[in-house]
Amino acid sequence: MKRKYFLRGPVRVAILSRLIAKSIDLFIVLILAIFFYPVGILFAVLYLGVCDSLQNGQSVGKKFMGFCVISLEDGSPCSTRQSFIRNLPIIVPLIPAILPVWGWIFSILLGIPLIVMEIYLIVKLDSGHRLGDVMADTSVMGNDRNTVAARNSKKSGWFDSSEVRPSP
Repeated sequence: MKRKYFLRGPVRVAILSRLIAKSIDLFIVLILAIFFYPVGILFAVLYLGVCDSLQNGQSVGKKFMGFCVISLEDGSPCSTRQSFIRNLPIIVPLIPAILPVWGWIFSILLGIPLIVMEIYLIVKLDSGHRLGDVMADTSVMGNDRNTVAARNSKKSGWFDSSEVRPSP
């Protein structure tokens, strides 16, 4: 069954800009994890869990790059629950890093394939979604008229026959 998109033509944001935005967030995680180790790992997990629900669907990196995360269910900003689910592919490998040496090795061995898969999905999927977006039913959008149109419209579900189009 073909999946219906929230907007008529899936809005793809620039891949490089999305990677820069996520890199900024991961830099914050790295600073927390290194300078406040081992409690910093918990702060980093907490930040990753809520970062996309802050500031109307914008993490620090997304705010800097001009993106926001919206829910595909109704076009509202990403909720805390969706933010946590969306960032699970990054949170899960980070948790074992609380254990010195072996935890760090395990985190690297688990994290690299997950991050590579996330980047692969962003590039290959026509919708530009990564694994976290698919799991949480979210999408990254630029702060432009398409985002405003998405937030002002409602949709009943993924497989609804009525599709929403952004206004010109």
